[in-house]
Amino acid sequence: MSADTPNQTPVTKSSPVTPTISPTSEHKFLVPSPMVTRRTRTYSASRRATEGPVHQGVCQFFSCSQGHGFIKPTDGSSDDLIFMHISDIEGDYVPLYGDILSYKLTRSPPKMEKFQAVEVRIVTMCIDGKDQHVRWDGTPAKH
Repeated sequence: MSADTPNQTPVTKSSPVTPTISPTSEHKFLVPSPMVTRRTRTYSASRRATEGPVHQGVCQFFSCSQGHGFIKPTDGSSDDLIFMHISDIEGDYVPLYGDILSYKLTRSPPKMEKFQAVEVRIVTMCIDGKDQHVRWDGTPAKH
């Protein structure tokens, strides 16, 4: 070896080499989520959702740690809850139970039979004194 080359052991077929474990090999049995987020939605699906009508509903559940929640439509069109993903919520505040939300719909995979809420916005914050709204960074709202 020359003086300007750092001490390195050359790798040959006879040298013991410890293979590095990639993160994907550790999680080889996990199935990717079928939910399409804003980042993975195709342009055509986003365009169809944006051009659709605006609906209103009431927030039934939302978890920041899980990254999703559900909306109950107020127009009585369906008894099913509508799924909402954290990446599709517009605005500064985390939705809470009882908030009135506006949203648009797009079909959700894998069978494209159910709907997912996109462009979700809080129309009216439910202020009942039990839970206080917070911003996405964790700072409390000033009502």
